[in-house]
Amino acid sequence: MTNVEVETVKGSVAMIILGIDPGTAISGYGVIQTDRSGRLKVLGYGAIRTAANLGMDQRLLQIYDGIQRLIDEYSPQCLAIEELFFNRNVTTALTVGQARGVVILAAAHRGLPIAEYTPLQVKQSVTGVGRAPKEQVGYMVRLLLGLAEVPRPDDVADALAVGICHAHNGLGWRGQR
Repeated sequence: MTNVEVETVKGSVAMIILGIDPGTAISGYGVIQTDRSGRLKVLGYGAIRTAANLGMDQRLLQIYDGIQRLIDEYSPQCLAIEELFFNRNVTTALTVGQARGVVILAAAHRGLPIAEYTPLQVKQSVTGVGRAPKEQVGYMVRLLLGLAEVPRPDDVADALAVGICHAHNGLGWRGQR
């Protein structure tokens, strides 16, 4: 059951994509709808936040439960997630990897197909420049989705960008009849 109305225009089939930018403190999410013509419509966005004073097990459980609630509310046909970006901070990379794993597990438990994109692929798809700064990504997300302002925090704009990337690149169903 979903609270979202899926529009169909001239027999085109709409697909709902749940985009995720994983993190243990903040996991951004963005839900977009697209159809075979490539039109984009934002259905919802926000962040799953966990308190720093909780143990990692409780934080991961909150992320898992949050993803399950989003799947219940929006009934997406797929989940798109940003791949882990390795930087110099190994501890951050490990905790982000744990959050990423929990998100993937939540989607897998619901039988959702999972698409993974590197930050470079996401930026290239949304801005045309693989090394675009966060401000440019946010600006293009706002523009492509017709939003009044750039979604905040950056994790939310990044999650919408992941969803847009999947709409642009990962939907082989567009060419199918």
